[in-house]
Amino acid sequence: DCLAAGVTSITGSMMAFAALKDTGEVVTWGDAGSGGDCSAVADRLATGVNSIAGTQGAFAALKDTGQLVTWGRAACGGDCSA
Repeated sequence: DCLAAGVTSITGSMMAFAALKDTGEVVTWGDAGSGGDCSAVADRLATGVNSIAGTQGAFAALKDTGQLVTWGRAACGGDCSA
């Protein structure tokens, strides 16, 4: 089980959760549209994440490189490409 040990913090959106592990990996679950599915950015969330913040329907992860990775509903901040 990917959440059995090593979780250092948890944050939530309205309908999903994101857990940060001591390895710097992010694990998500819940409503896919609210950030519970991070498969589009999973490769960037596999290691090196320092912190996560959530909004009503999206998440943002700050990596140790200073890179910001977002996912979830674009209208809630899930797309930082602009």
